[in-house]
Amino acid sequence: MYTILICDDQPDIVNALKIYLAPEGYRLLEAFTGKQALETVQKEDVHLILMDIMMPEMDGITATAKIREISNVPIIFLTAKSETQDMVLGLNVGADDYITKPFVPVEVLARVRSQLRRYAKLGSRVPEDAADVLTVGGITLNDTSKTAAVDGEPVALTPIEYSILRLLMRNPGKVYSTKALYEEVWQEAAMGSEGAVAVHIRHLREKIEINPSEPRYLKVVWGQGYKMEGGK
Repeated sequence: MYTILICDDQPDIVNALKIYLAPEGYRLLEAFTGKQALETVQKEDVHLILMDIMMPEMDGITATAKIREISNVPIIFLTAKSETQDMVLGLNVGADDYITKPFVPVEVLARVRSQLRRYAKLGSRVPEDAADVLTVGGITLNDTSKTAAVDGEPVALTPIEYSILRLLMRNPGKVYSTKALYEEVWQEAAMGSEGAVAVHIRHLREKIEINPSEPRYLKVVWGQGYKMEGGK
């Protein structure tokens, strides 16, 4: 059974999300401030977080940054259309996706299922003799242990970042459009959410590139998309 933490300072929103998710059989926890969300993650085995941005005590962005220090649990932001800039900042500090208010139940369920599938896949183990190690230049990705390293130094990746890197490393030189990347990684149709790809790419570059503004590995092909090169 997956445990989902719903964090929003408006009880009616928390209750609505619980109504959407309860029939799926999830164990549902609630928090009304970023501080409560952080405390819950520290003491509970949480598999996914639905996180509001504007909250008292500690906002969702600050809470996400602190949670990322201790956990790679998928985090989906709950945002209002007027909070676009905050949403981008949230993706930069480690959120995996976002849902815009007012919610459409089918979209909430689709995004939750997508993130849980990815998290389960990244957390699963296979026998060591089936290790799948990818190497591009100085980047090494071990798909058995779900770890990444750059020039021998471990790099902590979120599930979305890991999935993007794995896809590009498995297909070096292949150009993926933003739409194609979104649909491959999120495993759902791109419906105006492709902007999240650029944010995750930028965050990934900050972790794997010596100079993110002049990337050796994760290249942009203007007007077409992104590709992985050997870093020469």
